[in-house]
Amino acid sequence: MISMCAASLILAGCQGLNEGVNDNPNDITIDAIAARGFLTGAQIGNIQIQVAHLQRISAMWTRQLVGYQSSYLSLDQHNITTAESNSTWNRAYQSVLVQLRTIQLKAVGDPQLEAISRIIEAHAIGTMASLFGDIPYSEAATPGITAPEFDDQLDVFSNLHTILDNAIRALDELDQSLVIPEDIYFEGDAQKWKESAWTLKARLYLQSRDYQNAYQAALNGVSVPENSMKFNPIDDSNTENKNLFWQLAAGSRAGDIGNQKNGELSYLLIMLTDTSSITRNHGKTMEAARLSYYRINDSEANANLGVGAALQSMPMITFEENQLILAEAGTRTIDFNTGLEHLNGLRDYLNSGDAFTIVDPDADLNYVGLDEDDFAEDGLENPDGIEPTRALLREIIEERYVSGFGTWMPFNDSRRLRDREEDIMVPFPINPKGGPCHPQRFLYSSNELDANASAPADPGLCAKTQVNQ
Repeated sequence: MISMCAASLILAGCQGLNEGVNDNPNDITIDAIAARGFLTGAQIGNIQIQVAHLQRISAMWTRQLVGYQSSYLSLDQHNITTAESNSTWNRAYQSVLVQLRTIQLKAVGDPQLEAISRIIEAHAIGTMASLFGDIPYSEAATPGITAPEFDDQLDVFSNLHTILDNAIRALDELDQSLVIPEDIYFEGDAQKWKESAWTLKARLYLQSRDYQNAYQAALNGVSVPENSMKFNPIDDSNTENKNLFWQLAAGSRAGDIGNQKNGELSYLLIMLTDTSSITRNHGKTMEAARLSYYRINDSEANANLGVGAALQSMPMITFEENQLILAEAGTRTIDFNTGLEHLNGLRDYLNSGDAFTIVDPDADLNYVGLDEDDFAEDGLENPDGIEPTRALLREIIEERYVSGFGTWMPFNDSRRLRDREEDIMVPFPINPKGGPCHPQRFLYSSNELDANASAPADPGLCAKTQVNQ
């Protein structure tokens, strides 16, 4: 297995392999590299889009993490520039899209590999469109086009649904699933890839508030925890292959970002603390074990035994997300009992003790099934007496906020719901450190703005993207 750092170096080299080829007949060309040879690097680039720097910034803006000092303190205060997006933009278009398009060009006669590449493309580009709004896509990574147009965000979403549909169809038609060692997510397992594709479709539908289609897609989505897509760190001596929270605490960013320091806890951790005024704990829910798991030691990497442990996996497309899409969309489009059944399906998994690492064996863990009475007026989940279906939706959104730690779920939900459905939105403080607004998007990459003559003026941090207007 190659390290994340090594893969980045390999990718950087691949981008220029054709340059000067006629000057040295011994140079390696892209034509000499098998299609599968580009897969691992593209997947590593996608990991950096899904669980790295910008995701951590979004976690501060939704009060799941706290910026304590240096640049992360400034970013927590919403002091962000276009340069902050450069690395993610480069990953999306160079490390991921260029490599995937190469696979698609070379994978003639290999529908399994091509379908996998399409699903990764939808994952990466879907996240980019969600974060930035209008982005280059239809003309991106196209030979001869140096200034690709920015496509409408909703058009991108629509195109991604088509790509995912085609990928799912191709995987359905396989005679058998072949093992692909270069696939560091699923080793080519077609069923796991199909389920991820369906959950991606459900995610895009949910963000678009198309709850009926979100529910139907999620019925085919990640069906068991073992089929979740995660970044799984490697047990070797290379620090580049370790959990990204661990890398921060082990490197020059130690002490800059975390969720518990000098008495300043993130809103998420306060919710899980049984003595707080906003605690989730009651007779049927005990969060002490998950609280221990989520605590991050921001300056002593090896003291982290939970979410920030060196070999702790990091979620990207999960069973938890799919169950909660079913719960929310089922409540909205079918009925109360459908949503509650899916929520309790997740609670059964949480109650098993297998959903996260048990850091403290003495910490309480309890997620027994909820019932209709719990959402009635004065019930465990409805102390303020709102309409029971709204109380259920509020609990589902809160569970998305908690279970979605380390993913884009909390940021996407906050933008989707805060101005429309504040009665069910997790009421974390919007700008406790002095930001101008509730951030609606990330700023375009300064490199893209400088190099692409088709790039529009950046609309700013506070401008809603089309899907959230």
